[in-house]
Amino acid sequence: MKAAILEQLKKPLVVADVAIPDTLVSGQVRVRMLSAGLCGSQLHEIDGNRGEDKYLPHLLGHEGSGIVKETGPDVKKVKKGDYVVISWIKGSGINAPGATYSWGKKKVNSGSAAVFAEEIIASENRITKISKKIPHDVAALLGCAVPTGAGVVRNTLNIPKGSTIAIFGVGGVGTSAIMGAVLMGAKEIIAVDIAPEKLKLAKKLGATMIVNASQKDPVAVIRKKYKDGVDCAVEAAGITSVMEQAFASLSNTGTLGIAGHPKEGSKISLNPFEFILGKKIVGSWGGGTNPDKDIPYYAKQYLQGTLPVEKLVTHRFQLDDINDAVNALRSGNAARVVISF
Repeated sequence: MKAAILEQLKKPLVVADVAIPDTLVSGQVRVRMLSAGLCGSQLHEIDGNRGEDKYLPHLLGHEGSGIVKETGPDVKKVKKGDYVVISWIKGSGINAPGATYSWGKKKVNSGSAAVFAEEIIASENRITKISKKIPHDVAALLGCAVPTGAGVVRNTLNIPKGSTIAIFGVGGVGTSAIMGAVLMGAKEIIAVDIAPEKLKLAKKLGATMIVNASQKDPVAVIRKKYKDGVDCAVEAAGITSVMEQAFASLSNTGTLGIAGHPKEGSKISLNPFEFILGKKIVGSWGGGTNPDKDIPYYAKQYLQGTLPVEKLVTHRFQLDDINDAVNALRSGNAARVVISF
């Protein structure tokens, strides 16, 4: 089968044929991939921003959709023929190890949810069955972008109806946070980014106010409208200076949820007195998502027309063109980039 391999850091991915193991171990599931989404996390991996990579060469990707071809021993959650979402976020089921693929005489490592390949072996606890009414590209985004972004708002912050919220960085996760805020009944949703196209999309998804941070100081703009600051904020850009801006936009009783992934070793600088006043920062691991409950919920909302996930897909590529897909994501103009198989 064909797969995209990270062979060397800071180099293009290699698309090549690899051999998938013939035998599944306990908890493993073989899936024929249909779609996969690209996330900023992959850019960090490719660029070596997470420090030393001890697993090279290895597969990449952590959100996708596909059809179950075979289940290994002890798997009870899914069966052959099921339509599933693959996610890096752990759900119920066996936490099985990632498979090792063969690339000529080389071995290629793989995590439990690496999806940039025509066929993959995933762990049972990284798979969730969904309705076949969900399009493949939409289903793929239910693996990371949507549960992480919407989950920050719904689970981590649990914003009350009528809240004011500022979302800094409106890529795949940030736009999903906007949709989550709409679902939660936010009164005002402020979208902050430097890409005009992404800000236009944010407006279409429900943002009541947009701020181009390359043209205006977003904190000053927000504070002009809300003298005391907003009730809550989400940082989804993975940039430390943006985290500081998001914190500065809060009221003294406000909470910042951090969903963005900065470079390894990054630091933020804040005035500790603001914590004494009452401000809070909370981290969000995958939006506090329970895949077994939340992914079906988002799928249902999509089918009801209240969660327009399809609008997040701004670029589509085939697996052979994955480096073009990476460059599209790197440009900063994409919300979510999808690979179709």
